[in-house]
Amino acid sequence: MEETEFIWHGGKLVPWREATVHVMSHALHYASSVFEGIRVYDTKEGPAFLCLGSHMRRLYDSARIYRMEMPMPQEELEAICHKVISANKLRSAYVRPIAFRGYGAITVYGSQDPAEVSVAAFPWGAYLGEEASEKGVDVGISSWTRLAPNTLPTMAKAGGNYLSSQLISMEAHRHGYTEGIGLDANGNLSEGAGENLFIIRNGVLHTPPLTASILPGITRGITINLANRMDLEVREEALPREALYVADEVFMTGTATEIAPIRSVDGIQVGAGKRGAITKRLQEAFFGLFDGSTEDTGGWLEPLSNG
Repeated sequence: MEETEFIWHGGKLVPWREATVHVMSHALHYASSVFEGIRVYDTKEGPAFLCLGSHMRRLYDSARIYRMEMPMPQEELEAICHKVISANKLRSAYVRPIAFRGYGAITVYGSQDPAEVSVAAFPWGAYLGEEASEKGVDVGISSWTRLAPNTLPTMAKAGGNYLSSQLISMEAHRHGYTEGIGLDANGNLSEGAGENLFIIRNGVLHTPPLTASILPGITRGITINLANRMDLEVREEALPREALYVADEVFMTGTATEIAPIRSVDGIQVGAGKRGAITKRLQEAFFGLFDGSTEDTGGWLEPLSNG
């Protein structure tokens, strides 16, 4: 991780190394945190957030699900994100706002006090590696099942959910894969350790539904929108594991991952074993948002405020 100068912590900008919490903080013991990952891209018009409002809405929704009181309105936290980018003089960045139950109670339930909030921003390249965008990555189906309904809410982007993701990802790396894919409680496809999943067969895009224990990804939504604009059919439906083995193309999406093709699953080559034509078109449309070659009809880009 490349350190920057300031993090918003404790209600103000503080030097990176001073943004610390007490070892007895509730979140450290019980994973009582919710967070977001947001990209800032260096566009022709200057630095711009991608879907800042949507990410913040999801953060506040996650806090609501866990009955966590946020200490400020959403608009104020959005303004703080702008301030962190400006203070660190960043033109492109990965932004990590996090809300958590802090020091003050050691009971599982925690306290009624408002959550503590911090916001960090730092440069970060392609999550799955710089070559993944073109050459693709190798993935494996995990032996770990994603969260079952009525256990933990997967619509919340909560720290505790990522214990499952860690198990999936660590197992994948032990077996020589770049990433792992989890199945849901019914044995159908769910998502990667930190990415949503798309399968292309006969020109149709298929992706697991929200009921497959997936996080409703922001980049997933953008991808579906772009596909619709290309007159590509998109089906959100339950998908069996073997659908990956007979797909023409497979790719994953996420804020950190962006759009990354998959070249093999469990050692079985996907299509030609490299990025497919439709995946490439979607990538070009996605990254075209930042050089102006794709029209931002969704209002996804928010220029960095000078205030």
